Amino acid sequence: MNILSTIIAYTQNVGYDYTYLFLFIGIAIVSYIVQANLKSKFEKFSKMPIGLTGREVAEKMLRDNGIYDVTVTSTPGMLTDHYNPINKTVNLSSGVYNSASIAAAAVAAHECGHALQHAHAYAPLTLRSKLVPVVQFSSSIMSWILLIGILTVQTFPGILLAGIALFAMTTLFSFVTLPVEIDASRRALTWLSAAGITNAGNHKYATSALRSAAYTYVVAALSSLATLLYYVMIYLNRRD
Repeated sequence: MNILSTIIAYTQNVGYDYTYLFLFIGIAIVSYIVQANLKSKFEKFSKMPIGLTGREVAEKMLRDNGIYDVTVTSTPGMLTDHYNPINKTVNLSSGVYNSASIAAAAVAAHECGHALQHAHAYAPLTLRSKLVPVVQFSSSIMSWILLIGILTVQTFPGILLAGIALFAMTTLFSFVTLPVEIDASRRALTWLSAAGITNAGNHKYATSALRSAAYTYVVAALSSLATLLYYVMIYLNRRD
């Protein structure tokens, strides 16, 4: 199923210009650049040695902040690092868990930043956690409803409106994620410096790595918003 193809066909039928299509292409290009930049920096900073492995950094940050009920584990894949608030685990990819590098330290500390947020009931993280089941449900049926809604918008506009409402939840989730990720990086960088894990010479690299990661979330949120607005445009420009 290719919803974009359906949208293009629809715009051709109604004579709509391609402003949003060009916007999508632009966002896709920016997303590719941001992802490539993140991968490049991670590979570069992974070659810059530091005294502790990602696992050791994570365990120390948790202890230093009085958190003893969170477990640090290894998870397969690259850049699959995440914090799971349900079972209270900091899951580090093997390239971070066993690596003693600036990149590993930054990523490990960032994920522990989420654990700190959880421990202190950081409001945006709490909201994001509550949105997870809603977004999972929306994502499971949203594509079909949007597709049917676009094809039948002239006859049954309510179907597309329902799809827009579902998609809006994923867009909301993307924007709620932004302060969560930015704050986690802030906590991580503050601790890395204060704990002496990084120094005046290499702290800027940890900052650069986490900033590049944050850009991916910004692009994702903007892409989701642009797509949402496009669906809204189709709904508003239907023939009555």
